[in-house]
Amino acid sequence: MRIVIRYFFRLVRLILMPFMIIGEKLTTPKGVERSTEEQSKVDEQCKNLALYQFKTCPFCIKVRKTIARLSLPIELRDAQHNQAHRNELEQGGGRVKVPCLRITEKDGSATWMYESDDINLYLEKRFG
Repeated sequence: MRIVIRYFFRLVRLILMPFMIIGEKLTTPKGVERSTEEQSKVDEQCKNLALYQFKTCPFCIKVRKTIARLSLPIELRDAQHNQAHRNELEQGGGRVKVPCLRITEKDGSATWMYESDDINLYLEKRFG
């Protein structure tokens, strides 16, 4: 019975995937415009950030929309199809759960932030 349920939800995700991707493209807000100097500062700060995500995860889409709205060049790492990124997420963060924002501090230590609302709040406070 479990296998039937698992395949049912995989089929549902497969059917909904194109609609989610198109919906994201159509509803992503326009980015904030900053001066060249301000944007270069933001770009420098974003070099220490990476978002581990799945392409069609609704919570990941929510975070990507915030990233686009704030015009942040944060590296997106696909933890669903890239085994290396998945392993980094599991070993560094402790679990394979997305979205997860990896914040690398100046001393080299990393903070792993889960939950889309927490990530969006952090990005709003830091860059909004």
